[in-house]
Amino acid sequence: MEIIEMLPEHWEEVARIYQQGMDTGNATFQKTAPKLEEWNASHLEKCRLVGVEEGKVVGWAALSPVSSRCVYAGVTEVSIYIAPEYHGRGFGSQLMKALIQSSEMANIWTLQSGIFPENEGSIRLHLKYGFRKLGVRERVGKMEGRWRDVVLMERRSEVVGVE
Repeated sequence: MEIIEMLPEHWEEVARIYQQGMDTGNATFQKTAPKLEEWNASHLEKCRLVGVEEGKVVGWAALSPVSSRCVYAGVTEVSIYIAPEYHGRGFGSQLMKALIQSSEMANIWTLQSGIFPENEGSIRLHLKYGFRKLGVRERVGKMEGRWRDVVLMERRSEVVGVE
């Protein structure tokens, strides 16, 4: 898999993979993939990556700011999605590693994620790359009439923000 910068022409495939993740019911509270303009407004312009295999986008990763306050400029939330037919082939690991490197080059010192406990593969991936479980936000939101918990995970850079 080749990892490259996400460009507008990748959006159709990115949105398809995003929707596939949403359709599992264990990726996000969101139900439908947004339009590109809405997605752009909620994600950093930097640190947007796609994984491409044989000319096809097989996964993507991006960061969202957690706050507009300047003191949190180096704290972001991770989104990482792999097309279901490519699960288990190490593409998530490759994207996560590249996203961490990209984030540190962009002077980001903390990556965080909120993951449904049922999404065990995502939790394992985050743990593999140095994220730690901070705790569980119990019954934080309702989805299809059912309360859902969210595991909070965080990774602090060992090279950015250490002074």
